[in-house]
Amino acid sequence: MSRFRTFLEMIKFEHTIFALPFAYLGMVLAWSETGALATPIAWPTLLWQFVWITVAMGAARTAAMAFNRAIDAEIDARNPRTAGRPIQSGRISKRAVWVAGFLALGVMLLAAWQLNTFVLLLSPLAVIGLVGYAYTKRFTWLCHLWLGLVDGAAAAGAWAAVTASLNNPIPWLLWAAVAVWIGGFDLIYACQDVDVDRRDGLKSVPARFGIAPALRLSEVCHVLTVLLLAATGIVAGLGWPYWIGLLIVAGLLVYEHTLVKPTDLSKVNLAFFTMNGYISIIAFVATLLGLAVAL
Repeated sequence: MSRFRTFLEMIKFEHTIFALPFAYLGMVLAWSETGALATPIAWPTLLWQFVWITVAMGAARTAAMAFNRAIDAEIDARNPRTAGRPIQSGRISKRAVWVAGFLALGVMLLAAWQLNTFVLLLSPLAVIGLVGYAYTKRFTWLCHLWLGLVDGAAAAGAWAAVTASLNNPIPWLLWAAVAVWIGGFDLIYACQDVDVDRRDGLKSVPARFGIAPALRLSEVCHVLTVLLLAATGIVAGLGWPYWIGLLIVAGLLVYEHTLVKPTDLSKVNLAFFTMNGYISIIAFVATLLGLAVAL
């Protein structure tokens, strides 16, 4: 149990809260679009989908974080900020982390199989995205976009899990919104490691262009996030609570950017973890209420 708790600490399992609400957002919008919410006879199927979507998303994030920690073990050992992580401090072996990652990947594929054939056929692309992220920083400063696209796929994947298709603009708008949201706050997070990245030849926007341009680009990403979420609300026909929630999300994003300055990165964790946890939950609750009003 001690090793298991160490593993959960290492992968920051509690931060699954970032991805799950947007996956659920894609799920409930798909239910609404198909009319399933208004059909009580379909509710057992909805429960089945909810359970396996939750399992798939939790397993996918666990696999991604485990592979990232194992692949970057040597790099993290040379970084003062990450040198005390469980692998580096000897509290868990890299081999155990690899095994856990592959087990989580197997659970994700099982969940995809339980959902529908379309999702199962798409799962190899998800695997490439999850494993590939850890390597992108070795080759391109577009690694932040890669991370955003992989995490954003949670919303589109949940839609596909319900409808067995992606032939609607809503999942694509959601995917894009989450992609630029995640990419934007990853730009903020990466500002902490500029000196280490430059020393080790790793690629990132802050290392390539500087902290101030990275923070400005993050602001652009989050403006796009709000615009894409607004487009989602229009296309999905969501009611007024959604728009109030979107205003709150926009306000939190503005506040997030007041916490971090090129000369002061001391509040990165508050901006990165706390604010974004609130944003994902508020967006999901606002969507539920917007659907309730619109039905």
